[in-house]
Amino acid sequence: LHKARTRLGDYMVKVVKESVADVDAVLLLVEPIPHIGGPEAELIRRIKELNVPAVLVINKIDTVEKEELLSVMQVYGAAHDFAAIVPISAKRNEGVDELLGLLAQFLPEGPQLFPEDMVTDQPERQVCAEIIREKMLLCLDKEIPHGTAVEVTRFTEREDSGIIDLDVTIYCEKASHKGIIIGKHGDMLKRISTLARQDIEKFMGTKVYLETWVKVKENWRDNVNFIRSQGYNEQ
Repeated sequence: LHKARTRLGDYMVKVVKESVADVDAVLLLVEPIPHIGGPEAELIRRIKELNVPAVLVINKIDTVEKEELLSVMQVYGAAHDFAAIVPISAKRNEGVDELLGLLAQFLPEGPQLFPEDMVTDQPERQVCAEIIREKMLLCLDKEIPHGTAVEVTRFTEREDSGIIDLDVTIYCEKASHKGIIIGKHGDMLKRISTLARQDIEKFMGTKVYLETWVKVKENWRDNVNFIRSQGYNEQ
């Protein structure tokens, strides 16, 4: 939840607010800062309105001293009666198993809705696009990946070998960003593509030929038609 500055941001904020409704429990993930920011306060207010169980998770505990962590717990504990407050370090995998066990207690029993070997309800091409965006986040400066969109323009499987041919277009907002994404002699784009291909091959279980292009589409986050073409339906 953030202060939206683009049409895409408006959509994201709407999804966050609507997602809090009609759930069995809410996990509020915060950083170990001893004050409550505006977005966190808004989510706590929404949680109170819906009267839904909420677990506070404080991540990055490896970056603060114990006394600072206690301050954070006290501030949030005074703001809302959380069902539990769980400090974790995702980086060091500390407290994650305990958190999963705790969340399982809020899940009502019901029929199995998906096959056991199904890992996501998203189309394979969407997962591939997200893997590429992940590699951009890892390889590039912080701001540029948030101004990029990834579109899979071809996803075909060869009948004779099962090899997947994947054509991808990366959209960015500025010509200067395009240069950074491609890099000197194409080195950065090659690095992003190589890392992405390796993970896509693991996910798909077969060899993948990945071709990537970078195009400039100025202010695409405010372009309603483009946003809808990327699967973000404002309705």
